[in-house]
Amino acid sequence: MSAIRRDDRVLITGASSGIGRELARQLGARGCRLALTGRRGGKLVEACETAQAAGAKEVLMLCGTVTDLEVVRGHYEMIAHQWDGLDCVILNAGVGDSENARQFSTANYRWTFETNVFGMCNWLEMVIADMVANRKGLIVGVSSPAGWCGLPQTGSYCASKAAVSTMLESVRVDLRGTGVDVVIVCPGFVKSEITARNDPKDMVMLLETEDGVQRMLRGIDRRKRVVHFPFPLTHFVRYGLGRMPRGWYDAVVARFVKRNKRPYVDESAKEA
Repeated sequence: MSAIRRDDRVLITGASSGIGRELARQLGARGCRLALTGRRGGKLVEACETAQAAGAKEVLMLCGTVTDLEVVRGHYEMIAHQWDGLDCVILNAGVGDSENARQFSTANYRWTFETNVFGMCNWLEMVIADMVANRKGLIVGVSSPAGWCGLPQTGSYCASKAAVSTMLESVRVDLRGTGVDVVIVCPGFVKSEITARNDPKDMVMLLETEDGVQRMLRGIDRRKRVVHFPFPLTHFVRYGLGRMPRGWYDAVVARFVKRNKRPYVDESAKEA
């Protein structure tokens, strides 16, 4: 039986593009009721229309940033008033930026953590107590294999995803026996606005957005503790690079840095 079913009340953050928008479309096709958040109003309207056309029973458009606790509180109050709560939250909102540590920037780390970590925290603060009180619910957090080791020229992103995965793992253990499940999703390269600015040669096993989201939902429906794909890539990162002697690791990833002298910078994510 699917973990997310027809008529379920589902929140998706970062729904205006990429993985979030495709999640809305595919869950809309299941007949879910969807609350979609995003900062870019025009793109969020398009995502809502796509979800409705796919078959969503109801769509709430919640325009605003996940980084502002009061905005998030207001969105949750609207959801509670309309639907009396949520069955599932998919905390997908995230940003990506890259810079070499030789140009280390505290501001870059703060900006990344505000969305990727504290934006997720803001929604967790809203939903956990009610889900525990109702003794049911599903929390899905989108992390990344980048959180498993320090990849070159992406220190702030790797650090934020490491924080997300560890935080969600702790939350999962704390909520054991409450009826609330926690799923951590670590996708490899999936086509989106963020990956669109990367060199395709540097994105091993790049997946189409539809395919990537289908894989996500298959794992979520099975309530797997950690969903990661595609397997050859994520297995290599976790058990190859992750367990490699550090001297070897430094030498291997240094070759990547030399080949990619200009780091990828996602300017569009700052408007997401």
